[in-house]
Amino acid sequence: MSALVREMTATIAGLLCAGKGILAADESVATIGKRFDALNVPSTEEVRRDYRALLFATPGLGDFISGAILYKETLVQKTAAGDPLPRLLTAQGIIPGIKVDTGTLPLTGFPGELVTQGLDGLADRLAQYKQLGARFAKWRAVLAIGSGIPTPQAIAVNANALARYAALCQDQGLAPIVEPEVLMDGDHTLATCAAVTEEVLHTVFHALHQQRVALECMLLKPNMVVPGNRCTVQSAPDQVAAATLACLRRTVPAAVPGIVFLSGGQSDVAATANLNAINALAETPPWVLSFSYGRALQAPAIEKWRGEVAKVAVAQQALLKRARLNGAARDGNYTAAMEIE
Repeated sequence: MSALVREMTATIAGLLCAGKGILAADESVATIGKRFDALNVPSTEEVRRDYRALLFATPGLGDFISGAILYKETLVQKTAAGDPLPRLLTAQGIIPGIKVDTGTLPLTGFPGELVTQGLDGLADRLAQYKQLGARFAKWRAVLAIGSGIPTPQAIAVNANALARYAALCQDQGLAPIVEPEVLMDGDHTLATCAAVTEEVLHTVFHALHQQRVALECMLLKPNMVVPGNRCTVQSAPDQVAAATLACLRRTVPAAVPGIVFLSGGQSDVAATANLNAINALAETPPWVLSFSYGRALQAPAIEKWRGEVAKVAVAQQALLKRARLNGAARDGNYTAAMEIE
């Protein structure tokens, strides 16, 4: 086993600790700006720094969070006291990671479809991020469901980019998180989401094989199989769990050590309940089934905080609660009664 493989294996083992999951705090300046705007909070570099410091310094967070995905700005920021933000994470035993794609652009010739950018110069950026303390990386592809979409061409273009990114990460000893997200925006049914997600994952793993990516040294971050948010028939957690597990068993090789679900626009409570149902139904899956949530972890905290220094402690308590409940769901031990405890 090479030194790089040992390094990535240790990183993945740390990320998949029992009872823990990953905090996605990698919103771009534009995305976090929209969330701040909704709360009338100015999106300055200092305010973004203070908000993420609030998250990372939450007492006890390391009991339920194993890793955190950062935006490039955050990786080099320091607190008002001069401490590097990644050090707030490592002090709690949380592994720092980094988002490395540069966002999406319309896919030329394919109306309504997107392709993720960022492969140009990626090898050099990965080396820099690793020197700054990142131990894993993430790249997100976005696929919408609509009339005639996603097309096989859009699926293939995004799958190939994901695979190339993963290969470049492994060449540097950074464990890649591969994130093909089938969006829940729309009125599509659970069955439609299942069919599209299955096709996407088949294509992604074919591309990973072609790029000689070591499946043992990566994590998959997929959407759960859920109906569109405008579908007239919504699904209960047990239905989501059954559809999601059926899809994963048909597409994800057992060599992949872990699947860390994205929340994808689900409410914080729904994301926890669905994760719990998946783990409760899975029994003995070949992969660890965990979480890598952004908004579903942060939403209660940012709502409590609203840019007020006096609300930092109560915001941290809200984050810690959601992390604790998702940690329980990660092992199938969550109950709805925990929401009011």
